Amino acid sequence: MKKPLIVLLLAAASVAAQAQGTPADQQQLASGAAAPSAQQKKTIQDPNEYNAYVAAVSVTDPVQKAQMMESYLQTYPNSVMKEDGLEVLLKTYQSLNNEAQIKASAQRLLQVNPNNLTALALLSYLDRSQAQKGGPDAGAALKEAGEIGAKGLQAIQTAAKPDGYSDEQWSSMKSSFRVIYLGSVGHAALQAKDYPTAQKNLREVVDAQPNDVNSIYLLALAYLSPKPPVVDGLFWISKAAAAAPQLVPYAKNQYIRYHGGPDGFDELLASAKTAATIPVGFAVAPAPSAADQAADMLKKNSPEKLSFAEWQFILTSGNKEASEQVWNAIKGKPVQLVAVVVEGGRDSLKLAGSADDIDAKKADLTLTLKEPLAAARIPKPAAQLVIQGVPNAYTAEGDAFNLTFTEGQVLKGLPEAPAKKPAAGTHAH
Repeated sequence: MKKPLIVLLLAAASVAAQAQGTPADQQQLASGAAAPSAQQKKTIQDPNEYNAYVAAVSVTDPVQKAQMMESYLQTYPNSVMKEDGLEVLLKTYQSLNNEAQIKASAQRLLQVNPNNLTALALLSYLDRSQAQKGGPDAGAALKEAGEIGAKGLQAIQTAAKPDGYSDEQWSSMKSSFRVIYLGSVGHAALQAKDYPTAQKNLREVVDAQPNDVNSIYLLALAYLSPKPPVVDGLFWISKAAAAAPQLVPYAKNQYIRYHGGPDGFDELLASAKTAATIPVGFAVAPAPSAADQAADMLKKNSPEKLSFAEWQFILTSGNKEASEQVWNAIKGKPVQLVAVVVEGGRDSLKLAGSADDIDAKKADLTLTLKEPLAAARIPKPAAQLVIQGVPNAYTAEGDAFNLTFTEGQVLKGLPEAPAKKPAAGTHAH
């Protein structure tokens, strides 16, 4: 959990009011909890309840404070200060770094007030953080983060300024929460491939936090993931790469894919590093169409001299004439090439032959073996092999491509066969 952000969220929700002499005002000042969403005074009529609440919010030890506030809420489940008390718990459990109790308290707050901005922001943020850690529940967590973020964006439109807040404090608090909501909604939309929604929300996040590399990177993906990609994504991925050099190879690859070559990339990287935001009228000249590039490849080389990746490009280019020329040249003829194992088997191997598919661990060719492999010689995923086979069929639909080879052989890269034990009655020399 990113503790500083949780601190920020809770601090943004703390009351800024001055004590005005009423019991309710004194309690809010002592608790540091958020003021009521409607501008109204809260007064505890029962002296015993009043004393229990003030005692709970006044204690300094966080473990004791949490225990006393839990006891107060259990004893007075219908208290006028229930929402305030739960917000005290949020802050107390945060100081104890107890994420499970932070979430539980936030969920209890929403039962009291479904539009509590603090609870919505915390739950949305924590779900998104869980998703970013990965794991089998990451997709569901991010989806939930987006749904809670959307509720927050709706609630913030009609939220009333709490009693005791200045206009500046209320504006700052809403802005802090809005960035959390927008980030969750945009990230979830990106996962759902709703690119226009992702672009809109993540762009507002980046405008508010222009140095947040993670948000810039997600915004870049929101522009680069559609087919065809949006040119704005090249600026944003370059800006992210300027701050995080490990992203430079990816940014350069995306630039070359769009533009057709690396010329101009270094200049874009340098300008993105210092630019506050994307320049008005930003543009990069697009590469020739895939069909035109396929035709140009065959002008420069015969099909037999092209690489597997170039065959794949031409066969998926949409240029029917070029595809037929390549397929007629390679079909039924033995071919040797280097490929990486995606999935091994006795009778066939699923392999990746192009650099992009190797990086993605995605099979783009199937080698049907001439003779089955012994179990001990089945290659492991990521093993590099030299293979030979005869192309006999291919499928090309969008991003899905697979070329099938028959009469397959592995010429190099298989595990060595284990040595046999000497026969009984013989001696090894």
